[in-house]
Amino acid sequence: MNTPKTIATLALGILFCLLPLFINTYWVDVLNNIGLYAILALSLNLIVGHAGLFNLGHAAFYAMGAYTAAIVNTQLHIPVLWLIPLSGFTSGLFALLVARPIIHLRGDYLCIVTIGVGEIVRIALINNVFGITGGANGIFGIARPDLFGFVLRTPQHFFYLIWFFVAGTIVLFHLLEYSRFGRALNYLREDEVAAEGSGVDTAYYKLAAFVVGAAWAGMAGNLYAAKMTIISPESFTFWESVLMFAIVILGGAGSIPGVLLGSFLIVGLPEAFREFANARMLVFGAAMVIMMIFRTQGLLPPQPRTYDLERTPAGEGRG
Repeated sequence: MNTPKTIATLALGILFCLLPLFINTYWVDVLNNIGLYAILALSLNLIVGHAGLFNLGHAAFYAMGAYTAAIVNTQLHIPVLWLIPLSGFTSGLFALLVARPIIHLRGDYLCIVTIGVGEIVRIALINNVFGITGGANGIFGIARPDLFGFVLRTPQHFFYLIWFFVAGTIVLFHLLEYSRFGRALNYLREDEVAAEGSGVDTAYYKLAAFVVGAAWAGMAGNLYAAKMTIISPESFTFWESVLMFAIVILGGAGSIPGVLLGSFLIVGLPEAFREFANARMLVFGAAMVIMMIFRTQGLLPPQPRTYDLERTPAGEGRG
């Protein structure tokens, strides 16, 4: 264990937890948005960074989770935070249904199909499918979430809820990355043909990555609905999927620290330069283009992993 690194990480975490006490409400809310996008980007990172699948329709699964929480909460009055598992299950099930027929596609073809899935979901929400989505106006009156009788109302309250979820996501995905499942995903990302030749069930692992990533995006959708108390199709456009994808690519596909850094840069920096509203997105876009030319693997790409083959039991490295 790297003790100095562990101590530094804990100290940084404690300082970050105290941050809402020293900044104004606006910046706390910006941090909340950064946290939500960090969860979404980490879930997409599993699909893009580890499995190597191009997905530009991730906002569809985000929307499924948010609308599941909103509909059940407003119709049946079940506390919204209790619905986090249901939001994840609904998004995961939807991903299973739509990804199963298309998971064999590669590269640009899969990318185009996922864009179509995202647009189908958005249009279905606008058209008020089954009369329960509220159409273009969305769903109002989502109850404020509460934890053991304590109602979450202010951005400071949501800061701890959202970033607790971010921390849990980081731990879970880190463990997943170094598990047999994570190794299999990285194997098929690097060389799908070689992975198949080694006995890895590539279709199964790609589909599993898609479902797990979508389920996590659905849970992030639940947090978004709980925070906003109102949702509409405008919050789940193609631009949202592009933003998540940009965070993953900018930070470094397959890198958890890179995705976190990308979330702070893409969501936080435009807010920091809001006073230069006429030029901020132009300058920011140009900076991203320049960065991607000279740093093609992202700001914090994943570090190459090495394995001690002499100590690895026979069959351990197989998918």
